[in-house]
Amino acid sequence: MSQDINSSEPERSTEAEPTTTSRIPKQAALTIVLLSLFAVQTVAAQSNAVCSADNLPSMIEGFFQLTTALGIVGLAIVWQADSLIEMFTLNPEQKKGLKRHKRSAMKSAVILVVLGPLYTVAGSMMSLPLAQCVDLVPW
Repeated sequence: MSQDINSSEPERSTEAEPTTTSRIPKQAALTIVLLSLFAVQTVAAQSNAVCSADNLPSMIEGFFQLTTALGIVGLAIVWQADSLIEMFTLNPEQKKGLKRHKRSAMKSAVILVVLGPLYTVAGSMMSLPLAQCVDLVPW
């Protein structure tokens, strides 16, 4: 008889959860649109504040070169450490995890190296003010 009582209870639906999770991206999109309407006009009104500063473009270039170099060194360290750990790992699942980690580290380094030149080329083609005075090519 206790089985009948448990089976007659209505199942709780989880339909309320998707509506809550779908509201967050909508609110984020609305916030971005509203900020872009009001904040972009204020920034666009400034006349190349970065380029008119004395040392700011060279500081931005140096920071980008430093972070790119650290990212490449970090990739080399992660790659070698994962390779070393992989030699002593017997479990195939752990080896697959290490290979995935190496792949994600490689993807991150490629994005880091490609992003600066891509912005420099695309920014100059679109005549963005920052791309005209800051060279983000790390070499």
